[in-house]
Amino acid sequence: MNMVEWRNQVAVITGGARGIGRATARLLAQRGAAVCVNYAVHADAAEALVAEIASLGRRAIAVAADVADPAAVEAMVARTEAELGPVTILVNNAGVSWQGTLDTYDPEQVARMRQVNVDGVIHATRAVIGSMRAQRYGRIVNVASIAGIGTALSGNAFYAATKAEVLILTRRFALELGQHGITVNAVAPGFVRTDMTQRGRGAADWPGTVERFAARAMMGRIGEPEDIANAVAFLASPESGWITAQVLTVDGGRMDYIGHG
Repeated sequence: MNMVEWRNQVAVITGGARGIGRATARLLAQRGAAVCVNYAVHADAAEALVAEIASLGRRAIAVAADVADPAAVEAMVARTEAELGPVTILVNNAGVSWQGTLDTYDPEQVARMRQVNVDGVIHATRAVIGSMRAQRYGRIVNVASIAGIGTALSGNAFYAATKAEVLILTRRFALELGQHGITVNAVAPGFVRTDMTQRGRGAADWPGTVERFAARAMMGRIGEPEDIANAVAFLASPESGWITAQVLTVDGGRMDYIGHG
């Protein structure tokens, strides 16, 4: 895809202030797209990214919205289209994680996780499809997780369940929207170095965590946000126009999936 084609793109990146979302917003902007950097909490990080993108001569805005709130998401998309133009790319990246087991189950934590990880995908997708249908063009990329496919890692069953739901929604939304020229795909990252994966792990424990997860991957390392951003950028491009309802696993060759046989 050449730079002129990217300059015709307007992307909304939910959870765009940090981690995978930040790397994705930066990459799409570098290629020429106008970008809405959505955030819920980290305003300073979002504004700093917008300033960085502006320094490249690209257009970007930072918009606060909790993706669990459909009215806030609709307002975010309306502002994006008023300031940047019709949305052609949606990256559903916003997500939260809570680690727990059957014994430690917390219904409030799980409910909030589902509101963001699942309902947020629904709200954002609903908010952009009107414009995409009118253009008869759109790229929707959902950031799921290999947890939703079934890695053998204890303590994340409820998080994994939300990501598994994202995977089935990806396929079902693709079925509904394909006739309108809209593709819907997902990326399923493995263990990636982000604020979320480092949260709850002390600085002293982090090197050991990296070593353990690197040993589970054929490539012998953990992922970086840019690894995922590169995959998202491909699925967000016109070159992926005959790819839909697919899940692209980006995990360095993870080897600890649950199996039977």
